[in-house]
Order: sequence, then C-alpha cells, then structure tokens
Amino acid sequence: MTTLFIDADACPVTREALDAARKAKVPCVIAGNSTQNLTRNIRRSDPTEPRDGFWVRVLQVGVGADSADFAIVEELQPHDVVVTQDIGLASIVLGRGAHAIGVRGHVYNPLTIDSMMFIRHEEKKVRRAGGRTQGPAAFEDEDRERFVRNLRRLLQEAKDAQPTQG
Repeated sequence: MTTLFIDADACPVTREALDAARKAKVPCVIAGNSTQNLTRNIRRSDPTEPRDGFWVRVLQVGVGADSADFAIVEELQPHDVVVTQDIGLASIVLGRGAHAIGVRGHVYNPLTIDSMMFIRHEEKKVRRAGGRTQGPAAFEDEDRERFVRNLRRLLQEAKDAQPTQG
C-alpha cells in the first residue's frame, strides 16, 4: 500500500499534504525533529492506528542534521510518496523506486535528479568559498496550488502502480 511521508522540518504544505492523503485514502507519516509541533495539522478525528485507507502517524526524531531524512528512508517502500524540500532525500527516494515531490509542486524525476544534485553541490562550493548564491523565491499561492494538484495526481499514480494482492 502506498504511504505518504512528509519531511515536516520547515514544510509549508503539511496541512495540504494531509488533506491529499485523506482524500486519496492513503496512510501518512509526518517525520520531523523534536523541536517541531508535528501534530498541529492532525484532526482529532484522524485515525492513528494502521488500518485500511487513511491513517496518520507522527515519527519524531532527534535534532541532528538529516535525522528525519534517515527515518523516512528506513521505512520507505517502492511506490511510496515523499514530500520534501531536500534534493538529497529526493535522490535517495527515487533510487528506492518511490516518488518525491517538492513543496512547490515540483515532481522529482530520475532523469534529472543527478543534474539537480550537481547544481546543489556546485552552489555549496561557492558558499563555502565565501560566495553568495541566489536563494529561493518567496513562497506563493501558485506554489501551494501546484503542490496540491501534483500531489493528488502523484498519489493516484502511485496507488495505480501498486501490484494487486490476491
């Protein structure tokens, strides 16, 4: 069964991702460090125990760098979907046969992830040498709308790609 994982550290679309999981009837795991209020977008009526269809679980990790990423990867299965701003995590997700989507609605692609990783590496070298790189644009309503539209499509595609059990 497809599961939606949310890399919730500084994620501006957690509420929208949970709504999409509810509508698609897929389980959802919210992963983040212990400094975050990871339950703030969970409804009292949301089931928290695994069962058929939608349920939600919080995966709280330590404050260390990439702790949430490692926790997600440990549980990840093919055809799962991960919401993340982290290109490195997206690369690992794609390598495991799962899907990754950025918070602005960009669906990561196995054919282009290597070039994205290269650009990230080059920008990091510039910053380490004291240079500056351009930061992300302000988060807009269009970004949120694109995210919702693409996540809904991705969840449906992931569910459709699941082998039928019988």
